[in-house]
Amino acid sequence: MPTSPSPESPKILKGGLALINNETGHVERLIALQYNPETLTRSVQIKGVSGDSGDHVEALRLKGPPIETIKLEAEIDATDQLESADPATGKDGLHAQLAVLEMIVYPTSSSLFSNNTKAGAGSIEIAPMTGPLTVFIFGAKRILPVRITEMSITEEAFDINLNPIRAKISLGMRVLTVDDLGFESKGGGLFMTYLQQKEQLASKATPGTLAALGISGI
Repeated sequence: MPTSPSPESPKILKGGLALINNETGHVERLIALQYNPETLTRSVQIKGVSGDSGDHVEALRLKGPPIETIKLEAEIDATDQLESADPATGKDGLHAQLAVLEMIVYPTSSSLFSNNTKAGAGSIEIAPMTGPLTVFIFGAKRILPVRITEMSITEEAFDINLNPIRAKISLGMRVLTVDDLGFESKGGGLFMTYLQQKEQLASKATPGTLAALGISGI
């Protein structure tokens, strides 16, 4: 179980999520992870062009940014709040913290009521409900617009009222690119900044040599 940091420990940045209003671009809510995950798994699926056409040039083409997915597991624990007699935690445990995360993937009750009213009035087409833009933040070099594709919550301990007081949260996310969001949107701008930062970092990497590969030429 995670332990509370010593007062003399250096300040550690927290990873988390930001929810941004699609129309105004304003941050509606920030969700900081109580404890940073110990591992973060990223996978990248290249968007290439099939070479079945027989055109040899096509084998080298990229159709767009790759499909990048991120998986992590984080822990939240109410021990510190319970020790300090925090009234909200004493009453509800971790319900509020878990609900904030879950509401990212739930439509609002008002949207559901509104769509039900429209359907009852004979409206045939009801536009799919949209939520705020979700942004995954893991340090200044990783500020990514994402769609949460998977969320798993394991509640591991409970108080006498069966409120969860310790839980593990597994998140699966797909990075949204300009192909998904367009160049003019807030999310598209965040992706392009992420891509440009990646290009700058790549330019700083020490290049390899032919000798290191045991060859004199290609």
